[in-house]
Amino acid sequence: MTTGQAGTALGCSIPTVKKLMATGVVPGVRDVGRQVFPLAALQQLQARPAADLTVLGTAEVAVLRSDAPSRVDESDRDWIGFGTALDQAQLLASLSGWWRCDPARVAVGGVLPVTVAGFVVAVLTGLTEWESDGTVGTTGRFRFPKARMAGYLTDLTAPANAADPADPEDARLAGLLLGTRLASVSGGPIAYVTTNPTTDTTTDEGE
Repeated sequence: MTTGQAGTALGCSIPTVKKLMATGVVPGVRDVGRQVFPLAALQQLQARPAADLTVLGTAEVAVLRSDAPSRVDESDRDWIGFGTALDQAQLLASLSGWWRCDPARVAVGGVLPVTVAGFVVAVLTGLTEWESDGTVGTTGRFRFPKARMAGYLTDLTAPANAADPADPEDARLAGLLLGTRLASVSGGPIAYVTTNPTTDTTTDEGE
């Protein structure tokens, strides 16, 4: 399938499909020359269920809308974004900050699903503490230094937690969320989604 055909089938734009392909989480994609999205993988992704957020017990949950990994020159990490080429420690560092957000609003949800193209590819917990970059106002960025990697995927077509969380609750949350479809809308990396049931799984992601 072409990226255009895959985008139509998944309800997202071509750039969003390319972002998903660049993470490495869909096996069999070809991104040298003409980009090709495997039909079998596409059919498996179409069949992924929507996330059941009602089990979280909160009114809303924050969602980190991630891009494919890119290098950064920062003291505490070398990468931002999600990609299967990164190991667990690199992923945790890349996903746990620095974002423009309301940190208290993120923390109250208790869990942070990480999505690429509307699919949950990682789950963070341990969000009770945060640090600010010192910027005053709405442009401030925050990170969560005690965040834990409850789970992440290396293959979205056959979701299996590549992490081994020590906390049983972390494992439970990861099992509920990984590989599901979770639509969100935001002008930045962090979105806030109500936990009421929804049938909309076609919201595009494109930071």
